[in-house]
Amino acid sequence: MHVQKTFDHAGVTLAHGVFQVHESVHECAAGCKQSDLGGTGGGVLAKRQAAVAEILLPRSKLGYDVMTFVGHERFVHYRQREEIRAMLQEKHQVVISPGEVSELSRRFLVYLEALHEARAPAFRAALEKDGGWPLHIDATCEDGQGTLFVAYAGWRGWALGAWKIPTERADAILPKLRTVAARFGDPCAVMRDLGKAMIEAARDFVAGIERPIPVLGCHMHFLKDIGKDLLQTAHDDLRDLFRRFKVLARLRALARDLGRTLGSEIQRARGELTHWLTGSDPAFRLPEGNSGLAVVRALGQWVLDYPDDGTDAGFPFDRPWLDLHNRCLCVCRAAESWFRKPCFDRRVIEALQRLHRIIQPVRSEVPFQVPVRILQQRGHLFDELRGALRLQTKPPRNQASAPADSQQQLQELRDIQKAVEDLETTLKQRRPERGPAEDLREAIDLILEHLERHGPSLWGHVIPRPASVGGGIRLVERTNVLLENFFHEIKHGERRRSGRKVLTQDLEQLPASAVLARNLTKPDYVAILCGSLDHLPRTFAELDAADRSNSLPARVRAAMRAGGENGDIISSSLPRADRNLVRSPAMRERVFAESRTRAPRLRFTRRLA
Repeated sequence: MHVQKTFDHAGVTLAHGVFQVHESVHECAAGCKQSDLGGTGGGVLAKRQAAVAEILLPRSKLGYDVMTFVGHERFVHYRQREEIRAMLQEKHQVVISPGEVSELSRRFLVYLEALHEARAPAFRAALEKDGGWPLHIDATCEDGQGTLFVAYAGWRGWALGAWKIPTERADAILPKLRTVAARFGDPCAVMRDLGKAMIEAARDFVAGIERPIPVLGCHMHFLKDIGKDLLQTAHDDLRDLFRRFKVLARLRALARDLGRTLGSEIQRARGELTHWLTGSDPAFRLPEGNSGLAVVRALGQWVLDYPDDGTDAGFPFDRPWLDLHNRCLCVCRAAESWFRKPCFDRRVIEALQRLHRIIQPVRSEVPFQVPVRILQQRGHLFDELRGALRLQTKPPRNQASAPADSQQQLQELRDIQKAVEDLETTLKQRRPERGPAEDLREAIDLILEHLERHGPSLWGHVIPRPASVGGGIRLVERTNVLLENFFHEIKHGERRRSGRKVLTQDLEQLPASAVLARNLTKPDYVAILCGSLDHLPRTFAELDAADRSNSLPARVRAAMRAGGENGDIISSSLPRADRNLVRSPAMRERVFAESRTRAPRLRFTRRLA
């Protein structure tokens, strides 16, 4: 070999800053055709020296550590592009363009996914050392788009795989489950929600495994489904009644008008209201003047503050419209009590009468009390079931990874199972066979139907550990809240980055492999992946060691082009690639032009038998 040419170019890394690289291109003196470029002509061997190849990306002046820094800040800390550029310039004196930030982010995910797959045998050994691993499965989306399916190892808290699927369907989910099992071994249990697609996919998945694997239903989804079926109709009816009578709008108008009346005296009136609330008046009569107006205004605001009665757990655990009804009823009775006490300020009395007229319809038997009675009766049944299941709506994060007494957990699980069985027996006894209690009978039948349908999947959380890892037992989480919290962290980070509340576009464009970046917050995962985050750039460089002339992302794109379709099931929904074609101006013009064409009328002749 002899030197054909030499050239200089810049290199940029976090460790060295900006520097100059002197490259040499060699060619065979005998004219050999062999080439690292994969061609057959030229006899040219372009080979980067090992010291440079370990720090710079192929065909790029940027280093692996720059790519790792950008990807980590983008997908772990959810920084914006300008934030990442500012951090690189301030901390490392490295200047790159916004487009380079986006490109490095995409490259980072390709390298991370490839490294995750390469370390699959090591991850599998770690999971087997734990005595197995429960597989949590779920999917999330925004406005029905960007559906992201994730397979999650519950005891370790690792995302083992993530894919974009057209929609939540069993034929789209099942191949992903088999891919996870092929890479990381068969799970010891499957935790899923009560969706039809998840139930079918989990059933078909375990059917292909020789040893029996329990398929568990999430207790939280089970409770939510029953609560919605029990309370949704009556709760919506109550909401529609409040909207029809414009209770909230009129209360807001009352508070606004009284605030304008108080004007600049509102601060002083608040102080007098605070003094009145201390109860210095033994008769607790309404004060006169601006103080009385401030009291009436505060009563209206107290009704408007009905969400404070909830626990921020959402429906059906919170019934906000029922809370609003209860507050209206309470203030209505209080106003009628103050009417019977002397007050000589006409303005205060008129304001209190206006407040009473706004909320007085809530006391009527028809139409308000009918849905209220149903909500109260069915809500009591729902609360009984919730008490038997002992579910916290928002349990502490990473609860599964915290050490706990297995025997204590086992006893608690047995107590919960017995409480649910006792409640089922009690409901059968309390069910009225005939008479006017038709709604109560339907509510009890609904709960018993759910218990019969999903009962087998509610229990079986006790997993015996093999003797090779110390024996004993370990319990699977009763809910899928671990994975839902995982989704919440991703969406919270994306909202922080984009500033958008609705993430329809963000989730559709977010690569599925971005989910794997959350594993970098797990020390045990990082230890197996690369030892430490400081060693991650060098580990990425090792992935390119086999072919320095071509980067890993380029090889992945070439393999995808050669493989054609990726094998995903395309459903009746509209994927992004198809939507771009359908919404193109050319498609619109072609359809409209063809529709305006006067084609000869087709004649059909009926052939007689």
